[in-house]
Order: sequence, then structure tokens, then C-alpha cells
Amino acid sequence: MRVVLVALLAGAALSAAPAQQTFTGVITDNICAETGHAAMRMGPTDAECTLACIDAHGALFVLLSGKTIYGLSDQQLPARFAGQKVRVTGTFDPKTKTIAVASIVQATSARAASARKSR
Repeated sequence: MRVVLVALLAGAALSAAPAQQTFTGVITDNICAETGHAAMRMGPTDAECTLACIDAHGALFVLLSGKTIYGLSDQQLPARFAGQKVRVTGTFDPKTKTIAVASIVQATSARAASARKSR
């Protein structure tokens, strides 16, 4: 009886833990995410504008996926990927619309992946 109870409790705890998901989008800042970088144009590229908005205006890194903006729990790692298309893996909190970041990697296009496979 005790073994069954422990197994049920362990199973309930594991099923309650949020599953990691992978999100694809562009690392940008929360100021330019909705309107684009053209309005602010804090640098000649989107990456430079993103970094300038972070430094000069206290903006936060976000992931822009289509028209959806996700907050990112990690504000250091995204700096390496500013302005780039990436895949962010982590757990999503729908209440805060924030991803608890486990990893960020540069997304590769289907064409680039296909070219690598044919080599």
C-alpha cells in the first residue's frame, strides 16, 4: 500500500511540472518588438538597435515569434543573439508570458540544413 501511494505521489509531482517547449523567433528588445526597429533606429542594424535600446533605455530582451512577444527569464544569454533568428528552449509561464530559458541556439534555415546534409 505504501509503495503504491509513493508511486502515485511521485507521478503526480512529475505530471504537474511544466514541460519544456521550443520557441522560434528573433531576439529583440521589448521597446521595438511591437513597432520594429525603424522607429527607434538606434543603430544601423536590428542587432545594434536592440543592444542600444537595452543599454540606453533599460529595455529587456524578448523573443518575437511572428506577432507574439515572449519575455525571457535570462537577460544575459540573449545578448549574443541580438537581432538573430533563434530557437529558445524552456518552460513557458502563460500568466507572465515569460519563457524560463534553458537554452538559446541560432536557428538554421531549411536551406542551410539541407546544404549541410548533402556535403
